[in-house]
Amino acid sequence: MYTSCLLLDLYELTMAASFFEQKVALEATFDLFVRRFPKNRSFFVAAGLEKAVHFLEHFSFTRQEIDFLKQKGIFKDAFLDYLKEVRFTGSVYALPEGTIFFPNEPLMRITAPIIEAQLVESYLLNTMNVATMLCSKAARVVAAAKGRGVYDFSLRRTQGQDAGLAAARSSYIAGCFGTSNVLAGLQYGVPITGTMAHSFVMSFKTELESFRAYASTFPDAATFLVDTYDYRKGVENAITVAKELEAKGHKLRAIRLDSGDLAVISRRARAMLDNASLAYVKIFASGNLDEYKIEKLFKEGAKIDTFGVGTNMGVSSDAPYLDVIYKLSHIEDAKGNGNPVMKLSKDKVTYPGKKQVFRQYNKKGLYQKDILALEGEKVEGKALLIKVMENGILTSPLPTLEKIRAFTESNLKALPNKYKELYAQAQYPVALSKGLRQMIAQLTREIKSKG
Repeated sequence: MYTSCLLLDLYELTMAASFFEQKVALEATFDLFVRRFPKNRSFFVAAGLEKAVHFLEHFSFTRQEIDFLKQKGIFKDAFLDYLKEVRFTGSVYALPEGTIFFPNEPLMRITAPIIEAQLVESYLLNTMNVATMLCSKAARVVAAAKGRGVYDFSLRRTQGQDAGLAAARSSYIAGCFGTSNVLAGLQYGVPITGTMAHSFVMSFKTELESFRAYASTFPDAATFLVDTYDYRKGVENAITVAKELEAKGHKLRAIRLDSGDLAVISRRARAMLDNASLAYVKIFASGNLDEYKIEKLFKEGAKIDTFGVGTNMGVSSDAPYLDVIYKLSHIEDAKGNGNPVMKLSKDKVTYPGKKQVFRQYNKKGLYQKDILALEGEKVEGKALLIKVMENGILTSPLPTLEKIRAFTESNLKALPNKYKELYAQAQYPVALSKGLRQMIAQLTREIKSKG
């Protein structure tokens, strides 16, 4: 799928034009990272790398895009001629999708000629922000479900097609069982699922008639929405049709509850089904759910087997964006002379140099501590950033979605439980290495001495 190179902020182009005219031949390293946690967050799950890398691989301006820029009268012909030929030729180090990470740890490290690195900034920020935000939210919802199935039902409330697809893919990576989004099934291979709407029930003269019609079409895959009118009568009608299916050698899959006091209703529905010898019929719940409501339902003794979670997960309603940024950390001139750089702006200080993240584990194999260090510095632990592109080309094939999902699960299991609590107070320790601390101190002195 082609993504326009014009999906960027105008200042990326104006800076690039000035770099081009002044013949600035620097190689630049930028870190893409999240500065701080939103409220009630204690970890992030990296996502979006596959889409980002695909963009970098195919980065080029079309004739139509060049013509548009020319019509604006902002840029000189020489620069527009340069844009016709420019490609991304840099290297990329990144956290594999599904990696747990924390503030100030790079998700990506881009090293490229400075114009190229600048032109891709906006797209990378947009892509990595949305996917990581949604994956991190979904991981919380899945954790709250305590092993029960969670399905993404968010498409109708997400902000457009791209966000809907990102929500489906990211939530599956985080451990959801599937999505209602059929296009996500086609594009990514995410398992698709669906039940029925209230409108289907209302289209028939009686609820019982609607259930019989649906069961006739899907005798081994039916889930009945039982609360269009009155859930008690709805469950009774579901039981009637379930028995009719049994007589024909089929089984009703589930009933769905979408409103009311789900804890109370699910307990009553479970009792009604069990008394009818239908213990195999599952109870599926939906209706403005999120991790907080799911946790509360279990505390209240809800009898729910699976959840359809929509808006709150698909837009990450309590944290609808991340403070994700893309900052220059190192420059190198044409002669190979390298210089680390950093910002000293109040509340926006950045760390200099090409960096690596090292993770240390305890004897049980759980995360113990991360260290943000300079590249090449000898630090104990597992290096998390891996090279995924060199000279604008993938270094190896990216993992399949199923492998990413399994990797995410293993990462989440290794994160101590105190950091996975919904209202976590514990802060995972991320330390700066000796070499990085020394570089920060030296650069700070140099910058301040220059006034």
